[in-house]
Amino acid sequence: MSAFLKTILDRTTMYRLVLYYLLALLVVAAAVGAYGGIPYTPTAIVYSAAVLTVAAWVTNVLFARLFGAVTNLESAIITALILALILPPVGVGDAPGSVGLILVATTAMASKYAISFGGKHLFNPAAFAAAFSAFVLGTSATWWVAGNIALMPIVVLGGIAIVYKLRRFDLIGAFASAAFVTIAFTSSDPITDLQATILHSAFFFLAFAMLTEPLTMPPTRRLRLVYGAIVGVLFAPAAHLGSFYFSPETALLAGNLFSYFVSPKGRYILSLVERRKLARGIYEFGFRSDRPFSFLPGQYLEWTLSGVPFDSRGNRRYFTIASAPHEDIMRLGMRIPDTPSAFKEALASLPRGGHIHVASLAGDFTPPDDPARKLAFIAGGIGVTPFASMVRHFIGSGESRDMVLLYASRTAEEIAYRDIFALAAKQGLRTVYALTSPDARAFPGARVGTIDATFISREIPDYRERTFYLSGPPGMVSGMKRALLDLGVSRFSIKTDYFPGLA
Repeated sequence: MSAFLKTILDRTTMYRLVLYYLLALLVVAAAVGAYGGIPYTPTAIVYSAAVLTVAAWVTNVLFARLFGAVTNLESAIITALILALILPPVGVGDAPGSVGLILVATTAMASKYAISFGGKHLFNPAAFAAAFSAFVLGTSATWWVAGNIALMPIVVLGGIAIVYKLRRFDLIGAFASAAFVTIAFTSSDPITDLQATILHSAFFFLAFAMLTEPLTMPPTRRLRLVYGAIVGVLFAPAAHLGSFYFSPETALLAGNLFSYFVSPKGRYILSLVERRKLARGIYEFGFRSDRPFSFLPGQYLEWTLSGVPFDSRGNRRYFTIASAPHEDIMRLGMRIPDTPSAFKEALASLPRGGHIHVASLAGDFTPPDDPARKLAFIAGGIGVTPFASMVRHFIGSGESRDMVLLYASRTAEEIAYRDIFALAAKQGLRTVYALTSPDARAFPGARVGTIDATFISREIPDYRERTFYLSGPPGMVSGMKRALLDLGVSRFSIKTDYFPGLA
């Protein structure tokens, strides 16, 4: 993938990328339908998508008001478009079919609020609605978008872009491996069935558009692999319980159940209690949760803010928690540019006592349990927040570690959490600041230059003995990883921080 495409993907939010992917599929499907490449007319495809979208939008707003939840327009539209691509389209004059689509969209939105625990929905809404359509309305999902060769390039290439954005190739690999192995051992003609699975089934679309939904995905890599494998095994055509044979949507729902039991439960409401400026353009917000909240230092959350004017980024973002687990205050550090997004502008003006909702705790970017393990942190810009969480944790626990932090910043005025890192010297942290501005002001621990292989080997002579944690802009993280590999650091000793909402 070219550097240009990577930059575009990293600057596009996850929800917006999925929305573009589904819209592109609908447009191409309508064009293919116009030439008879699929058994549905462009009018039926567009009409069905419109009915589902309007119904999902309206009912989502109504349910959100009824349950006192924060609405997310993009999420409702995404669910509606997925349904439009897997359920058989209906014609403009088909009144019963139109009513059926409205019921399906309503069921999808209702499942987000009625089948939820602590404000967090249990099932993928589109999968639940597809199952409802099959078992209650008698109209099964045909997954027509996934089994059509003409649409395959868009399904696959767009799907790969989504998986790259989410960095979830391991999840897709677990799903595919489990599905293929199950087919190979249960089929009388494995080659034919594997070919049919790849070319004419819901395999790719289910994996890319639905399996990767963050809200119904387990929080850590190991659990995600199990999740993908469960769905993969049940996706195989021969998978059944007694006389019940799994469909793609029911296989995913079974995986959602597993995810629920191994994931943090519920959605939390945080109230703003403090706001402070950390550095030039960088601020920290302190919140108090409505109920006890457990997490590991270095993990991240999905943050949803109501009242955000509609823009190209939406009202949901993923941010790392900057506080330590033992603190009563949940802290969020972020850079707010001169021309902020609508989300950041709304957060910056949030009054004391104002609310923000969080859910979907996840992340493996956490310190090792073994206190004897030597650590090295490399941070760029606001990517320093997970290290602030880890260091606050060590300060609070009184635990000492052999740690080195290399922190890249343009000037000293743009360094965040300098006071926290100074306090952590008692816990064994040595901090080196790499300042790239030619007129950078000197202070203890400051160096003028960029972090590269030479810088690393000079400041951390025992680098081969350490586990490295890299956090910052995608380009910087990739560059640091290459530098470490060139120095001979094992790839198993390098951990990178990435989450769906980096953009």
